[in-house]
Amino acid sequence: MPYDPSAFPPFAVTVDLVVLTVRRHALCALAVRRGEQPFQGRWALPGGFVRTDEDLAQAAARELAEETGLCAHDPSVPAQDNGAHLEQLATYGDPKRDPRMRVVSVAHLALAPDLPAPRAGGDANSARWAPVEELLRQGGYGRDGEQAAPLAFDHAQILSDGVERARSKIEYSSLATAFCPTEFTVGELRRVYEAVWGVVLDPRNFHRKVTGTPGFLVPTGGTTTRQGGRPAQLFRAGGATLLNPPMLRPEV
Repeated sequence: MPYDPSAFPPFAVTVDLVVLTVRRHALCALAVRRGEQPFQGRWALPGGFVRTDEDLAQAAARELAEETGLCAHDPSVPAQDNGAHLEQLATYGDPKRDPRMRVVSVAHLALAPDLPAPRAGGDANSARWAPVEELLRQGGYGRDGEQAAPLAFDHAQILSDGVERARSKIEYSSLATAFCPTEFTVGELRRVYEAVWGVVLDPRNFHRKVTGTPGFLVPTGGTTTRQGGRPAQLFRAGGATLLNPPMLRPEV
């Protein structure tokens, strides 16, 4: 039988972004309040429809730039001050996930150091950083006295999956350094692990593990007192992308 395009109903494709950062020692995600139907007034993840002239990576990078002003970081070139780690997370295609039409979403995970207050764009009328524990609270999320409600669409599931991806990958990869500035101390890196995992780590054991893998952290030759106390040695992420042995998440 010849291929008949009319036999298959068309559907739309979107990209949704789980944008994570560490603010005030807490793992936070970017949330936007929807300004249009469906789910008008509810909080959601940033994202939008894929345009006909762009692929998925381009759409995700465009949405990231529009919502945060960040550029997707190309790992083959030196890090930029406004660069962010961006990777594809998962695809979500429940036929009832969007009441407007059949919509398949390809979610992406973005990580960046402590970020400024976000700006709302597209169909969102406000945006903010919120602790992921609050966004994923069983009773829903609300702020400033508003009634709590679950995140729009299936965004609670997408956010939960993105957080778990980040928590698991920092066990064995250099992903945690994406939450840090270009130059950072071991103490600052430890606080990233503590914020992402929600635990307190022993400073000496942590220092030994992250400096024990050759090429994982590279000394810059400088020091800083920005955390107070004695000058602390500055490092940058090295060429080693795997932490060996891995630093397993403590059980909580």
